[in-house]
Amino acid sequence: METLRLEIVTPERLALSEDVRSVTLPGVSGMMTILPRHAPLMTLLNPGEVLIRHPDGEEVAYAVGGGVAEVRPDKVVILADAAEREDEIDIARAEAARQRAERLLKEGVPPEQRRELELTLRKAYARLRVARRRRRRPGLQPRTTEEEGEQF
Repeated sequence: METLRLEIVTPERLALSEDVRSVTLPGVSGMMTILPRHAPLMTLLNPGEVLIRHPDGEEVAYAVGGGVAEVRPDKVVILADAAEREDEIDIARAEAARQRAERLLKEGVPPEQRRELELTLRKAYARLRVARRRRRRPGLQPRTTEEEGEQF
C-alpha cells in the first residue's frame, strides 16, 4: 500500500510526522482528500478538522486553527497556527471559548474586534467538532480537565 509523509508543524512544535494513507484538509475552497501521488499544490487552510487515515486503517483527527498546506506527490506539510490531536482537546475550555465569543459578538464589538472574535468562534467550533468525533468512538474519551498545552 502506498503512503505519503505527513508533517503538521506549529510555531511551537512538530505535532506530527508520520507515513499515512490519506489526509483530508479544510482548504479555503472546501474539504480535500490527499492521496499518494497527488499533484503538487499549495492551499490556505480554514480552522477545521484534519482527518488522517493510517496504513492500518486507523483514523485520527486534529483540529487546526488555520494555516497553509504544501502538497507534493510523496509528502504533505501543514503549517498550522495551532494543532491539537483529538485526545488533546479540553472540551470545557473549547466550550468556554465558544460561549465567550458568541456572547461578545451578540453584545456588539468594534469591527476590528469582530473579525478576531469570528475567527476565535470558528476555531472553538473546530476543536469541539474534533473532540466530539472522538467521544462517539467506543472506548475513547477526550480530555475534560484544564491542562497545560497549546491553545487556539
